[in-house]
Amino acid sequence: MAGASLLSLRGLGKDYGGRVAVGAVDLEVPAGTIFGLLGPNGAGKTTTISMIAGVITPSRGAATVAGHPVVAGAAGFAARRAIGLVPQDLALYEELTADQNLAFFARLYGLDRATAAARADWALGVVGLRERRGDAVAPYSGGMKRRLNLACGLLHRPALLVLDEPTVGVDPQSRRHIFDTIRALRDDGMTVLYTSHYMEEVAELCDRVAIMDGGEVIAAGTVAELVDRHGGPPLVELELAGDAAALVAARALAARHGALAGDDPTGAVLRLPRPPQLGPLLADVETAGATVVNLSVVRLDLERVFLSLTGHSLRD
Repeated sequence: MAGASLLSLRGLGKDYGGRVAVGAVDLEVPAGTIFGLLGPNGAGKTTTISMIAGVITPSRGAATVAGHPVVAGAAGFAARRAIGLVPQDLALYEELTADQNLAFFARLYGLDRATAAARADWALGVVGLRERRGDAVAPYSGGMKRRLNLACGLLHRPALLVLDEPTVGVDPQSRRHIFDTIRALRDDGMTVLYTSHYMEEVAELCDRVAIMDGGEVIAAGTVAELVDRHGGPPLVELELAGDAAALVAARALAARHGALAGDDPTGAVLRLPRPPQLGPLLADVETAGATVVNLSVVRLDLERVFLSLTGHSLRD
């Protein structure tokens, strides 16, 4: 169950010279949730989590983790101790075995030898790599390396696990394993901050979502809340058949009913943003010499929310 905020951001921002990388982010991440930070490449996601983890110093604002301030020096030790950061770029020594990598990171976390061994066994079990613990990392698949990267971030059992694009370059099986692992950690009480530019990942995995664009958080809530607030009414979609001239004429007549061009580059798909009077519309399409071969209602989703808020698709 989600509780009070484990992570709190107040006006957090970062500038590089005259360029604003992150404006002034206000965000609350409830304890015991998987919180998705969604946005295109360059939206400011990695800069934001780097400030949260204390890797870079904010230009303004403040962050707290489990009530502890994220600041430099000894005053920020408690906050850093509460965070497990799993970066997008793999932080592994490939000439070492999985066990040796984990032993190295356990020393960095200040774990004694007995605790380190127990935690390594637990973390390898969580990510499903116990049977490969004695193998050098270099021949691991991309998905296995991602999973070991995750295990390294778990050794000190952080209150907040920060995952920056953890499924980049992985196969579907490893992606599923990573998802199952994240859910199990959440169910065990860990809070997860998950950044991605994959809409479908965030929609499937996350309890709550914040959408970033241009260095700002432009919306936040559950997927259902975001769709209700920003998705608009369902779209009616028509797929037409006919020659080029008939399709041009049909689109012109359908525009009188509020129809817009869909995503099909041939112009054979029309979308209506409000419930249409289908009888007159279908009659006009047929008058133009085209035929309606399919009619459907387009499901509301995060893609439409993002398009509504930013005016472009996530991968533009």
